[in-house]
Amino acid sequence: MIKKQLALYCVSSALACLIATNLYAAEKTSNADTEEWVDLFNGKDLSNWSPKVRGYPLGENALDTFRVKDGIMQIRYDKYDTFGGKFGHIFSNAGPFSYYKIQVEYRFVGDQVKDGPAWAYRNNGIMFHTQDPKTMTVEQDFPGCMEYQLLGGNGKDARSTGNLCTPGSQVVINGELRKDHCMNSTSDTFHGDQWVTAELIVHGSKLAQHIINGKKVFEYNDLQWDDGKPMESGYIALQAETAPTDFRKVRILNLEGCMDKKAKNYKSYFVKDNPKACKF
Repeated sequence: MIKKQLALYCVSSALACLIATNLYAAEKTSNADTEEWVDLFNGKDLSNWSPKVRGYPLGENALDTFRVKDGIMQIRYDKYDTFGGKFGHIFSNAGPFSYYKIQVEYRFVGDQVKDGPAWAYRNNGIMFHTQDPKTMTVEQDFPGCMEYQLLGGNGKDARSTGNLCTPGSQVVINGELRKDHCMNSTSDTFHGDQWVTAELIVHGSKLAQHIINGKKVFEYNDLQWDDGKPMESGYIALQAETAPTDFRKVRILNLEGCMDKKAKNYKSYFVKDNPKACKF
């Protein structure tokens, strides 16, 4: 009788150990698959951002161009008499980044500022792999970078968003080096003041993909500066290009990290290995 009870205890313990082991493995797998997004915009203020408006030094928010209201980062021109070529950008203080995914929710609102160029109508952008904003001159209008161009429709004509512009840069598309300043995506047109979700996937200088509302609309390779030097990493900025614009989400997912499955901080979605980051 005692032997039988002991045997049952051992079987029960083994089963408990097996269940615990499987639960641990499942939890570890779940944690490895959980995406750890970081909000670049906190929905409260611009404390983690640095404005740069042409004609003004880095950090000066000229004419209150950038502001936060009701959890939304706003680009506004109500304090401008005329635009006067004051192209602006607001840089995230985080970075630089190399392998990552960005998600931005944006919409265009209101009318273009007086004397804004026609091409800038409902025009904004996510500037990525940018030069260090500290290296920009006071009179510089755009940073050297890749631009994920955001465009709104005029109510009747087709006008894609998620395009590519290349200030000081160039890319390869289908094996061909392209030096065009702007190239259109295959996206739909978004008229009015509707919210649009723009996503960007970047693998260093190797690959970039533009995604609009869950649909891939553009892809290119070999991101490089005009001199042919690979564009491996850089900073992130949003534009102020004559069009009042709202941003209610700006977040980033790092795609570079520990790819050793035995490590505590292994993530299944990493595409660039950094062994030094591993924690055991």
